[in-house]
Amino acid sequence: MSSINDIQAILNEILRLTGNIETNYLDLYRHLDENPMTIPSSPHPNLGLDTLEEYLDDLKQLLKYHRLQTR
Repeated sequence: MSSINDIQAILNEILRLTGNIETNYLDLYRHLDENPMTIPSSPHPNLGLDTLEEYLDDLKQLLKYHRLQTR
């Protein structure tokens, strides 16, 4: 069972990363399928830690790929 602290840390990192993308990579942000504000921040979200970690990894890979393509 994952702790609430682990989930909150992942959510904070997702929000930080999407905020960075929105601020510094607006062209990429427009292509994200969802608004980062739709990610639940309640103490007991219906998303598991594994799902959130996968989503965070996907965002990181998307940004990395975008950076390589725009060099």
